[in-house]
Amino acid sequence: MNSSPGHADMEKSAAAASSVSRPVTSGSKIIFVGASTGGTEAVKIFLLGIPPDCPPILIVQHMPESFTASFAARLNTLCAPRVIEAQGGESLESGTVYVAPGHSHLRIKRGASAFVTELLKTPPVNRHRPSVDVLFDSAAEVVGHNAIGVILTGMGKDGANGLLRMRKAGAHTFGQDEASCVVYGMPREAALIGAVEDVASLEALSRRVLTLLGRPG
Repeated sequence: MNSSPGHADMEKSAAAASSVSRPVTSGSKIIFVGASTGGTEAVKIFLLGIPPDCPPILIVQHMPESFTASFAARLNTLCAPRVIEAQGGESLESGTVYVAPGHSHLRIKRGASAFVTELLKTPPVNRHRPSVDVLFDSAAEVVGHNAIGVILTGMGKDGANGLLRMRKAGAHTFGQDEASCVVYGMPREAALIGAVEDVASLEALSRRVLTLLGRPG
């Protein structure tokens, strides 16, 4: 069986053409994920529990720009949804995961007929570009109560304030528990300020999100 990134992507594109993937607009659920230290494995485990017809997922993983494309390509070979490095301007589609490139902030904005990705080379936030706070802030502003926020293992506090703004906008928010974190920094800071609605182990997080979406975990 050929498991190269190109072959995996062709298979997923064919599946998308047969109705798994569709553009999403206002009223659709969208999942936002932030991670740092230990996050490459955590993101992989989270996505392994996600079905191919999932809502769009946008991910910020703190990582140098030379690694994000290969990280997305590797996830694409392992996970049921299609995983790509965001290029900016893509219409969000179900069944697709968008990983922030290491050189730019990733945001979501409203396009003419659907939500689209946006990349910004503005200064770092919380010493990071891409920053989880930038992504989560856009989720709060643009998606509101239809957003789902997930903060995973990581050092520092990036994403905590953004997740709080998401929760105040009506989003459901999840934090990885201390026992399953490589570094219980970002989820801890988010929990301390009341940004986290539900705490779960890494292995349980995808099931919790799917339950929220009304799907079997």
